Amino acid sequence: MLVNHIAIAVKNIDKALEFYKKILGLSLKNVEIVKDQGVKVAILECDNITIELLEPLHQDSSLSKFINKKGEGLHHIAFSLKNVEKAINELKEKGIRLIDEKPKTGASGKKIAFIHPESANSVLVEFCENT
Repeated sequence: MLVNHIAIAVKNIDKALEFYKKILGLSLKNVEIVKDQGVKVAILECDNITIELLEPLHQDSSLSKFINKKGEGLHHIAFSLKNVEKAINELKEKGIRLIDEKPKTGASGKKIAFIHPESANSVLVEFCENT
């Protein structure tokens, strides 16, 4: 399992991109809308890891609630694996609390699932299926 990306919650992607591109020198790969998640995603390249900036599309999205509660900053860390469904089943057998009982579609059309922070030392963890 490898780190796939680190996601950062932001109120405004355009403003955040100024820092990540101009100050840190990261390259913008693309920007996309993930309607199912209620987010706009800017994908930045940083050597061998991807940084995702996440902006909520509407005030009732889970990302908006996150930002209202905790502010901008680290949202989650994502790991790549071969089979998200298999991982979900194994985690359920181990009694791990999940946010997603079934994979859903995330950025770049990848199958994803989240582990609840209660089961991961207060960190939101995402699994992304390698395609």
